[in-house]
Amino acid sequence: MARYSSADHHLVKAVEFKPEAPAVRINDFIWMSKGTSNGYVLTSDAGDVVINTGTPDQGPRFRERFEQALGRQLKVDTIVLTQDHFDHIGGWHVFADPGAKTIVQQNYPQLLKERNMLAPFFGPRGRRVLHAISPATPPYPVPTPKIPDPDRLTLFEHLHVFEVGGRKYEVHWASAGETMDSVMVWMPNEKIVFTGNWMGALYGALPHFYTLRGDRDRSVPQFMRELQRLIDWAPEMMITGHDEPIVGAARIRADMTKLMEAIRFLHDETVKGMNAGKPLHSMIQEIRLPANLQMAPGRGPEWWYVRAIYEEYTGWFRHESTTELYGVPAQSIWHELAHMAGGPDQLAARARHRVESGEPLQALHFVEVALAADPKNRNVREAEIAALELLIERTGGRTFDELGWLESKIAEAKAAMG
Repeated sequence: MARYSSADHHLVKAVEFKPEAPAVRINDFIWMSKGTSNGYVLTSDAGDVVINTGTPDQGPRFRERFEQALGRQLKVDTIVLTQDHFDHIGGWHVFADPGAKTIVQQNYPQLLKERNMLAPFFGPRGRRVLHAISPATPPYPVPTPKIPDPDRLTLFEHLHVFEVGGRKYEVHWASAGETMDSVMVWMPNEKIVFTGNWMGALYGALPHFYTLRGDRDRSVPQFMRELQRLIDWAPEMMITGHDEPIVGAARIRADMTKLMEAIRFLHDETVKGMNAGKPLHSMIQEIRLPANLQMAPGRGPEWWYVRAIYEEYTGWFRHESTTELYGVPAQSIWHELAHMAGGPDQLAARARHRVESGEPLQALHFVEVALAADPKNRNVREAEIAALELLIERTGGRTFDELGWLESKIAEAKAAMG
């Protein structure tokens, strides 16, 4: 049994929703409601500004918390949705008072339409990786709650500026965030920035440039440009989608500068390898952040983002095999290879030897060939589980999505054995 579990990862605590907890006061006009993604209200005598509204089931409690803390009903003037994910927009209908404006980036309607269209595809994929947050067992049923579609939208392309209660708000498009409609809200007079999940779910970790559940790749060069813009603003408070606000211009600048240097290192080393003709698998094995640029535990290991950089520049054809161009995968002949190799039990023995030699990935290659011939073979499945558990150990408990995937594969292997 592996020592590490995605259920123990910091991400689980960061997205925890405790309905009984009250709203949290950040300063004399900003209140936070903690949930799967946090919601915020910025108060004034002229009306209230809401930034993100929680999930469909958490949204009503978000509003209740704010009103209990303030001792009055909200007077919602403007809602800003920092991206189209359901944990940001799900409670919109609870806050959409008559006359309230809803600010979203112009890609929002199309992205929301696509997300709803592909829910049967992305739902099971997400649950395989995020089961510590959204528990499910195979075959990972598609979630049933309908995401409400906000309307009365104010769309903008690059920048939208508004004022409420004498405070100026600048809403900036940040296309390299979690979604292509991500925005940041900058308050230039107060030196406060709301980043939503533009950097991902965990402050101090590498941004999630690729997610195992599936999504459009996020542009690494564009992210660096957006990060530099944030650094140039010199914010004194940064409020994200999770965890507590980050306070202090010096700390924020230092953290963001380190993040920039880490991303630039991965980017430049990947480009250097590409220009030297190195294959992708070699770069994945070789490129590692130096000790001074190591980041906090996050969603995936740094070499996933080496691959994200490579594929952003190259697309899907790697020029490694003619078969990449066609629709017949290598798996189509694995059952024949299994029989040529002496059958699944022989391959299971090979896989077990590789695990004992500290080579779990080579073991999984043998396992996958063997399973094409006999997906219920106990010896093969036991070798698979041993390889997956060794990979879990090697995560050190740091990479949430990697842990989630490996745990799901162990569950599937055990289910197949009956």
